[in-house]
Amino acid sequence: MDKKTLFTGALCVLLTAACHGGHSHDEAAAAHEDEAHAHAGEIVISQEKAKASGIAVETVQAGTFSGVIPCGGKILAASGQEATVVATVPGVVRLTRGMAEGSAVAKGATLFTVSSDKLQDDPARQAAIAYHKAKDEYERAARLVKDRIVTRKDFNALKSAYESAKTAYEAYGPQAKAGGVAVKSPIGGYVKACLVKEGDYVSVGQPMMTVTQTRNLYLKANVPERYYAQLGSLSSAKFKTAYGDRVYDLRQLDGRLVAAGKQTADGSPYVPVTFQFSNRADVAPGAFVETYLLTAPRQGVVSVPVSALTDEQGVNFVYVQTDPTCYEKREVAIGQTDGERVEIKSGLKAGEKIVAKGAMQVKLASASTAIPAHTHNH
Repeated sequence: MDKKTLFTGALCVLLTAACHGGHSHDEAAAAHEDEAHAHAGEIVISQEKAKASGIAVETVQAGTFSGVIPCGGKILAASGQEATVVATVPGVVRLTRGMAEGSAVAKGATLFTVSSDKLQDDPARQAAIAYHKAKDEYERAARLVKDRIVTRKDFNALKSAYESAKTAYEAYGPQAKAGGVAVKSPIGGYVKACLVKEGDYVSVGQPMMTVTQTRNLYLKANVPERYYAQLGSLSSAKFKTAYGDRVYDLRQLDGRLVAAGKQTADGSPYVPVTFQFSNRADVAPGAFVETYLLTAPRQGVVSVPVSALTDEQGVNFVYVQTDPTCYEKREVAIGQTDGERVEIKSGLKAGEKIVAKGAMQVKLASASTAIPAHTHNH
């Protein structure tokens, strides 16, 4: 092989290597540029900071979601027996235990003790003195009336005085020596109102507490007449009070549908629907509530907790977790909500992870200029 041929071959090899090397460099630069564009707009929060901020994620899944009729409602008390607990003796009130409204009480349970041992004129001691005096006079008159030394009229008067003194004395009884007279509940039920507090002075017959046997409450919903055709598929309801964020599910409170109106009330555009539920919720009769009536369930619906949504000028967003420290802001289109979860019509797919709690913390982090850029160095 001559020298010319060897030189030509070596030159071709060098040119080929140079082309390949230049192409690899261009591809690496392009890939780096694509990666920079792909990760632009990501929010970086360390796992430690996310935990401290209460950020929690949830995997998106398609599942069952009931149809919802949003409307207003009101909590009503069910009819039931009530009893007023009154003081049987005068004295200072002592509470046996905490008696908050709604507390359960048993029939015959001691609610208060009324003590007079620290009063200047101890009614218990005076009742005992009056009783023993009246008893002596009555027994003496009982012996003398037979011999007509005491008239029948005087005897009857002494007998009446004795019986009154005995009643007053027995109202205290042996309990007065044990720290006070027990005031007990005449019925079993729930505390509706406590009218006295520790250390109050009460007189005989003064109301101290109201106990009610109402174990159920009613939720009366006012349904706009445009939803009338859906009332036949009602299954349950949820509600939320104006003074709290908790959503109550009647299915967890032994709730049941009592009545659904067949027509609107005179002059009203609303159809009344009534549910009954167990009085285990900390809601007061008379409270107006935001109500979500649940209708036939639908399958394959993607939904997220209401707390996962953020709103910006009427547009809804969620934050998608792309890796353990990175989050991406995502616009979503929403559908119905039952107060706890909201239907996602577009913007998310099953398997993605979204911020279920702490979305506002992620939003604040995205607006912070102190968040370092995420380079995705591997």
